[in-house]
Amino acid sequence: MNVSTLKRGWFLLLLPFFATAQYRQGAALPAQPSGYDAYRMWSSLPQQRIGVRAYMRSTYDRGGGGYDASNFLFMKKEDENVTLDVKGNGTLWFFRANHWHGSPWHFVVDGTDNVVKETATADPVDAVKKYKTTAYIPAKALPEPFAWTWGTTKGANLSWIPMRFNDSLQIAYSRTFYGTGYYIYHLYADNGLLAGRTNPWNLQQVPPADVMTFVNRAGTDIAPADIRKIKGTIQRDQEHAVLATLRSGPATLRALKLTLPLDQAEQLERVRLKLTWDGAAEPSVDAPLCLFFGAGTFFNREKKEYLVKGLPINIRYDYAKGIVELACYYPMPFFRSARIELTGIPSGAGAIGYELRYEKKIAGTPELSSYFHATYRDFPKPELGQDMVWLDTKGLEGQQDWSGSFLGNSFIFSHNANLNTLEGDPRFFFDDSQTPQAYGTGTEEWAGGGDYWGGENMTLPLAGHPCGAIEKKKAVNEKDLTQSAYRFLWADLMPFGKRAVIRFEHNENVSQEHYESVCYWYGLPAASLVETDQLDIGNEPDEQRHNYHSPQASAVETIESRYEWGPDAYPAHAWGYDLPNLPGYKEYIGKEIYPAQKEDGRTTTGTTEFNIRLRKDNQGALLRRILDYGYPNQTAEVYIAVPTGKKTIAATSWKKVGIWYLAGSNVSMTSRPKDELGKRVYEVRTSNRRLRDDEFLIPASLTKNRTTLRVRIKNVPDEQELYPGHPFPLKSKWSELRYHVFSYIIPSFNIPGK
Repeated sequence: MNVSTLKRGWFLLLLPFFATAQYRQGAALPAQPSGYDAYRMWSSLPQQRIGVRAYMRSTYDRGGGGYDASNFLFMKKEDENVTLDVKGNGTLWFFRANHWHGSPWHFVVDGTDNVVKETATADPVDAVKKYKTTAYIPAKALPEPFAWTWGTTKGANLSWIPMRFNDSLQIAYSRTFYGTGYYIYHLYADNGLLAGRTNPWNLQQVPPADVMTFVNRAGTDIAPADIRKIKGTIQRDQEHAVLATLRSGPATLRALKLTLPLDQAEQLERVRLKLTWDGAAEPSVDAPLCLFFGAGTFFNREKKEYLVKGLPINIRYDYAKGIVELACYYPMPFFRSARIELTGIPSGAGAIGYELRYEKKIAGTPELSSYFHATYRDFPKPELGQDMVWLDTKGLEGQQDWSGSFLGNSFIFSHNANLNTLEGDPRFFFDDSQTPQAYGTGTEEWAGGGDYWGGENMTLPLAGHPCGAIEKKKAVNEKDLTQSAYRFLWADLMPFGKRAVIRFEHNENVSQEHYESVCYWYGLPAASLVETDQLDIGNEPDEQRHNYHSPQASAVETIESRYEWGPDAYPAHAWGYDLPNLPGYKEYIGKEIYPAQKEDGRTTTGTTEFNIRLRKDNQGALLRRILDYGYPNQTAEVYIAVPTGKKTIAATSWKKVGIWYLAGSNVSMTSRPKDELGKRVYEVRTSNRRLRDDEFLIPASLTKNRTTLRVRIKNVPDEQELYPGHPFPLKSKWSELRYHVFSYIIPSFNIPGK
């Protein structure tokens, strides 16, 4: 039914709106990087990213299976097959494709098409045999160390080139054969908080020389040298050693370095590193040395100089000195004290050297900074049908809420040289969203590889596969069976305001290999994003309370569907596994894992208005909408009512905030031609997952000191076809089942001693 304006409640509901119309400036939020400044400002990595949201989109299998290639949101011309379509103000921080597949790629930034190729594009058939080295074209726009091709990465084309966009970004593949990829981008609430006002990215932009030099220093000591230093040696027969107890906060630990005797490095790889901040009851870092520093073992089969040559973390072998050097340069702030210790040192171990460097300052104020964490998890036998939860910050270290940023992980995916375990998608959920804000295409893709790296090892500044034999029969000893990988997030870190849940499949959740993980993250024990309101569309009393007005809204409709959480039932087939013969698995096949859920709400092709409540001390807001993803390419203009100063209801104007857009639908395209240069094919695939959460940011300039806002959402018709000549099955409409309203706030927590 149509819902008319409820005049009687209008004035009372808007009283708080007018009472808080004049807002004052609160605590200044720190500048947020949006381009190469993310590398120049790396000392600010611990700072809270209020008003910044991260998303990871990909070519994942919409049906929850394991075939994550050649899936497209929609198709335009033969050489425009769209895998990512975003509207808003943001930066694309990372792009990954399998080998050259998909090239030429279209990066359409604010409406301008930038075509990027790769060397193998001209002659892609059997390119691995034909090309010894490859590069991006144009090479000046995408050079190393920000962009790498498959010859170096052992299977993937990667780019960390920051691609700034003010209004829109679209990525399309020219060829669809084995087209796979994932992409990480940020959206910003407020341009005024960005540190650099960079222009939209184009092919003429070249990475600055100073930033190129900085990233090329991966594997070296990048921390400030002229700060306070503690050096020492742990002598033999100390099972537990305190390296230092610092009582000089506020301060920041900038370098944590250890040296192990080369001939005893493998014996010492499971010693635990523990870091405890400000006298907390539990350490924020408690992890085996090998995994914390990016590798599953210190066994170095090829006797390379670097096992991990990362930007923030590295493992270096100095054969002349007979030592292994371990180093971590993630900035680690504390406000009162820090305790750094090693436990589980085996008897008879040789001397362990250490160096700690710290400075008597932090980036910003404590309330806008964050502690460093490294959370270790062990999965000897993962639960069938369920993702592994590598990190859930809720209740961690005795604290209910955490706000901060996810920084990546180091993980073992097999102790038995089994590379099939890599067939599992990453799914990351932030702030209790039911839809993963990050959904990837596989575990080795997450760590910068492709096709299991061909079993080979590689190490890059921010991703790598440092150890593990090329196959089981070629392993030279038991430790050579340990397969591990790492992914360090830097500019592409993922902020959260209350909770982070980092989940990984284990080969469509059927593998029972032994996995281990360390997740790196920044966090304060308090929320920076709090839910302050909720509007249940279709619930008439709730609609009345929020003065919901939508003249063209449909009658209440009920949808029964699912979210995208992986396979709905135990699969009958999985990559590399004979499931009917897997011990104990036959009885599970076909059993439901995730049942359907029911939600009700409305759709509209017109305009919706409603009131929302905020905290007065807000620093901006976030709207989260539960919707029916069966309606394609949902697009709306979002406005906020701004009072003119006159104390009458009519005396308001509407300020446009931006475009709220969600590309695609539960109906998508798959194209798997028979060969590299084959014309695309048209396979329409319909997923049974129509429930989805989507988000929209509102800047603080429109919300500060206001406890009530009136929101207008104006549907924008979208006529995009699924592929030329074939529309989507349903016509585009604005779907609204429920709105969740969040206020950004400055985290409030007790600093010990204050």
